Parts: sequence; C-alpha cells; structure tokens
Amino acid sequence: MSRLSFEKRRADLPVQVRVSAAGTASVAGTPVLRAPGEDIHDAVLNHLHHLATSHGTPIRATIHDDAAGCLVPLEISPDGTTRMTGEPTRLPAAPGTVQPPRGVFGPPPVMGGGEGEPIPRRKPRSASSTVNFRKVKPVSGVGVASEPGLGGMPAPGPGPELVLGPKPAPEPGPELVLGPKSAPEAEPEPVPPSRFDVIAEEMLAEAPVGETPDGAEVWTAALARVGDAVRDGEVERAAELASRAVVKASRALGPRHPEVLHLRELCAYIAYLTGDPARAFDLSLDLARKRAESGDPAAAYSNVRSAATAWRAVGDAEQALRMGRELIDVWTALAAAPGPAATDPRPLESAHTRMTRLTARAAAEA
Repeated sequence: MSRLSFEKRRADLPVQVRVSAAGTASVAGTPVLRAPGEDIHDAVLNHLHHLATSHGTPIRATIHDDAAGCLVPLEISPDGTTRMTGEPTRLPAAPGTVQPPRGVFGPPPVMGGGEGEPIPRRKPRSASSTVNFRKVKPVSGVGVASEPGLGGMPAPGPGPELVLGPKPAPEPGPELVLGPKSAPEAEPEPVPPSRFDVIAEEMLAEAPVGETPDGAEVWTAALARVGDAVRDGEVERAAELASRAVVKASRALGPRHPEVLHLRELCAYIAYLTGDPARAFDLSLDLARKRAESGDPAAAYSNVRSAATAWRAVGDAEQALRMGRELIDVWTALAAAPGPAATDPRPLESAHTRMTRLTARAAAEA
C-alpha cells in the first residue's frame, strides 16, 4: 500500500530538473551522471527515459534550463518518445545581460511542435520500421464459397465440397476431434526496476515512504539527511550519514529488518554516486543474497541489477573479471528458480558477453 502511494505521488508531480549554464544538471537536486563526451541535455533525457522504462509509465518533468534561458515542460515515455506538455516559458534574464536560447531544451524551433505534439526521439533504439505480414494458410479440408469480385477481392480457388448430412460409409474424410481448449499462456512476471532506480526516485519524492510501518520514521529521517547532503554536493558526507543510519537502525530493528536492508540499498546507491562502484557492487550483491534467502526473488533480482550497474562502471579488467564471476554465480542461481530473473534472460546473456570481452582484455594486458 505504501508503494502504491509513492507511485501515485510520482505520477501526479512533475520531476524538477535543473540544467545549469556551466554544463551540469540535477534531477530534484540529485546530480545527473553523464558519460565522457556526452552532452548534458542528452544525459538528462537518457536519465528520465531510464526512469520511465524502469516503471513502465511516462515521466513528466519541468526542465529549468539556464543554458537555454527557458522553462520547458516535458513528458518522456518508456518507448523513448518525448513531447512538450505546454509552451516553453522564457526565464527572466539577469539585469544587464542577454540570454539567447542555446540549449536543446529551448523553445521552438529548436524542439519544434506545440503543446501535445510529439518530437523525435533523441536516441532511437534499434527497431525495424517495417511490418511483415504472414500469409494465412488455408485450413486443410475446408473450402470457402465466394463470388468473384466480392469486396474487391478475387475469388479463392476451388476447395473440397462441404456436404451436410450423414457421411456415406465408403467415403473417407478428416476426423474432427473435440477436446478441452488449451490453457492460455501465463503472463510473464514483470521485471522489477533496479534498486538504484528505486532509491533515486524515492529521493525525488516530497514525502518518502518507508518499507514498513514500524521503520518508516527511521527511513524518512535518514533519507532527509542524506538527500540534503547530496543536493548540497557533499556526496562523501552523504555516504557517511547513510552508513551511520544503517548502524543505528540495525541496533534498533535488527540487521535483517526490511528497513535496514532498505538503508543498505541507500548506502550502495550513494557509493555509486561517489565513484566507488566496487563498494556499491559488494553491498548490492550481499543484499541480493539476503533477499533470496528470505524468499523474495523479485527484490533479489532488483539488487542483482544494481550490482550489474556498478560492475559495468569498473574499468580494470582483472578486477571486473573477479567481480563478474561472483555476480554471474548469484545471477545464475536466481535465474534457475521461478521469478523475474528466469523470465528476463537477456541481461544475463549480456553479462556473459562482457565477461568474454574482459577475458580478452585481461589477456592482452598481461
């Protein structure tokens, strides 16, 4: 119920995004990470698209773009489509200055279109633009009578005659077997977002929601302090505050309490933000083991996905190989049991592919 409340608030309130003239950006105060050479506007859109994909719902955002000198309302869909939900508003310029629109988030004609008109995706995913239609094969043993030219369609070729009444004894024919209808295929279990994405969104919420009623106050207080430190740019202090919160909550609630595990996820995410992917990996993979042991494969898979995100940020081939073996062992065990890891095989295949590349790199560097 608490998770539903959080999702409703997230859907109702637009995400506040700030793009500075210096080329940095934040989402509700949380710094946006970008790859080397990546434009900050692309990094913002990719970040918002990732959030929309993780939750399967469009993300509404208000872009306060200092670089372009305007305020732009956007909606980013899980399929990557981006559209403006209103007219861009010019930001007031400082006295004695001129702010020509320069950025991607500026008003038309840079973005194009008016309210409600979709604009092209910035980075389209690889997808075929053609549609293939299969020819329907005629059912064996059944003919269809039709008049030539009916509805502009040519008449089908002759088929076997359909005879009503008792079938003569020497005359063979197809046997019709009646039986129960086959059961419809079960819907695949939805893939949960990584816990990094969940924690990032909880930091955006105006009223954070805890995992349990008895631990909600602990989570809310800890997240408020850590979030303030992140928004002030003091990520090292945020990491220290998160670690202290885990120690304090463990003493009060016990090391396996859901809220303590929740706080450990916060520690892992902050470690990732501070540029310590190895610590983020260790914390996330340990949480995946604990969640699996407690019989929660969906939460365990969410932690595995966070561990995989941290693992991909490790550049040293030898270190990444050691971490990758540990990750794949846990991941393979999860995929062998019922749960979302079993119905989502492609990320694990991608991890195996990276291990092949890392092995080749390590051999070349040796």
